Amino acid sequence: MKKIKVLFSKIVLLIATINLCLGGLSVFSRVHADSSAFNMDARAVYAIDAQSGQVLYQKNATKQYPIASVIKILTLGVIEQDIRNHHLKWDQKIKITPAVAKMADDWHFSNVPLKNGEEYTVKQLVDSMMLVSADGSTEALALADAGSTAAFNKKMQAFAKKAGVTDAKIYNMIGLPNGDLGKHKLKNVDKDAENLLSAKDVALISKYLVEKYPETLEITKQKFANFDVTKDQQYLMTNVNALLPQNGFAPSTGEIDGLKTGNTDRAGKCIVSTGMFSGRRIILVALHTKGEWNDQSKMQQDFYNKLTSEYRPVEIKNISNISPKFKQVKVANAKDKNKAKLKLSRATAVWLPNNMKVETTKPSLKITKRYQKGNQLRAPLKKDQQVGSIELHIPGLPNFNVPVSVNQTIAKKLIF
Repeated sequence: MKKIKVLFSKIVLLIATINLCLGGLSVFSRVHADSSAFNMDARAVYAIDAQSGQVLYQKNATKQYPIASVIKILTLGVIEQDIRNHHLKWDQKIKITPAVAKMADDWHFSNVPLKNGEEYTVKQLVDSMMLVSADGSTEALALADAGSTAAFNKKMQAFAKKAGVTDAKIYNMIGLPNGDLGKHKLKNVDKDAENLLSAKDVALISKYLVEKYPETLEITKQKFANFDVTKDQQYLMTNVNALLPQNGFAPSTGEIDGLKTGNTDRAGKCIVSTGMFSGRRIILVALHTKGEWNDQSKMQQDFYNKLTSEYRPVEIKNISNISPKFKQVKVANAKDKNKAKLKLSRATAVWLPNNMKVETTKPSLKITKRYQKGNQLRAPLKKDQQVGSIELHIPGLPNFNVPVSVNQTIAKKLIF
């Protein structure tokens, strides 16, 4: 009996030990999962400072998903590019065909009617595309610009490539499943095929669009615009972006001026928002958000308010702002000088918790493999050549890498 009691005690102790270990692992996992300052209930999220490229939050950011009408950001990019290249004009009139009128008049796809044979300006159609996501207007623009869905897709892919996106799956300018385009669908492509991009892809395209075509924001920040369906019929469009100033979910610490929402059965509710906060342009992409539109808007509002109440951007003008120890690095095989002077590749800013200094972010030098020999640099090195980055470890945010370059040319030691 005594042996049984001892055995039972050992079993109890073993179970307790296992539970403790599992509990420890559980705590570790929970801490790791909650290490971000933000928690966004969406399938994929990517938030960046558009000026520095600093990632503020990411979740499944590189996995491709359907993005619904968010693709119209890319559609707008092509239209604005072709206007600047004099292929289109803002006041150019586009005549509506029966197929486009059918798309525009179907309540499943569009809330701005277009009349067969009627003419509308490019500006009218763009406003309706971006403010209320009018699918018929989008189709009219793309067909007038390129002649077919396939031809416009090629333009979209080329524009995306300029923004740094090379593997997006693009099927149409609207964001609908291919089969819903009827006469203008792609041949030999599944009727259920939808555009597939990652949250990061969408952020890069949005960043490029806003930087290269700032007139975009003059369109997307409009709260209202009139649309003349006919001479006798006018439609007042109200921007669906609930985060715009004075709207119910406008952030209190900055001002939103774009960009686009989207929704299909597969994509769920998606949004790209952008605005100025603490003097910095922030872009936030959320794909397949949970709940209703109000839940999504509240989630984005909370992100912006928390970012600017708990963090602030800090200017970094030179390496000394981070740490003097990175000003010089040994060069393993230099001909003359055995040390290289480093400098920032460009001045930048970094979001840090309030009252935290850059030098307390545990900065570490990361040398690009091509220029690395052990923990030293490898010659030859050319002046202004980027050789790596200084990694900053920021509580609540992803690590941020500040690019660094050599400040002098250093020849390689000759070996005879």
